[in-house]
Amino acid sequence: MGIFDRLATVIKSNINDLISKAEDPEKMLNQLIIDMSEQYNKAKIEVASAIADEKKLKKLLDEHEAKVAEWVSKAELAVKKGDDQLAIAALNRKKEYEGLASQYRVQWEAQKAATDKLKDSLRELSNKIEEAKRKKNLLIARTKRAEAQRSIQRTMASLNDTSVFDTFNRMAEKVDEIESKAIAEAELNESMAGDDLEKKFSELENENSEVMDELAALKAKLGK
Repeated sequence: MGIFDRLATVIKSNINDLISKAEDPEKMLNQLIIDMSEQYNKAKIEVASAIADEKKLKKLLDEHEAKVAEWVSKAELAVKKGDDQLAIAALNRKKEYEGLASQYRVQWEAQKAATDKLKDSLRELSNKIEEAKRKKNLLIARTKRAEAQRSIQRTMASLNDTSVFDTFNRMAEKVDEIESKAIAEAELNESMAGDDLEKKFSELENENSEVMDELAALKAKLGK
């Protein structure tokens, strides 16, 4: 299993685990981004290691190709000096290095191809994580809007419950009853207060009438 296959397996496992727990969507998305970033960092370390191996192979290839060139030069020098045996030995040594250089080239080219693919995959993963971060904010906004709508619907459903309005109607009737009693008591008090006042004025008028009668009788007696 390759680096990114293992990474995909881990991320999918984490996603399924978070979803199964039915946690808060915002918390779940934030944790998912953290998990993806952690796995990305691990993958980046492995890709860096692969790049280092590729560079080591390239260095060994360059060294062996340099050795090939070096022994070619030595063979040429031996030929110039008329030493064919030494030239043959140099060419044999050159052949050894050519064989090793050929093997290193095959290994290096395969490692470089794999490394380039890993770098592309890592770059793609980085882009997906950045895209996930942007989508996370959108999903959180959608979640909050959905929660607000659900809260409104619950409120409306509770208001549509007739028992609520029945309670208000009973309270209104109670208030009407209290108001009616208060008005009746006020009218009664006013009525009683009015009767008492009229009685006092009636008594006062009766009292004055008796005094005036006595005064008139006294004047008549005295011839006034």
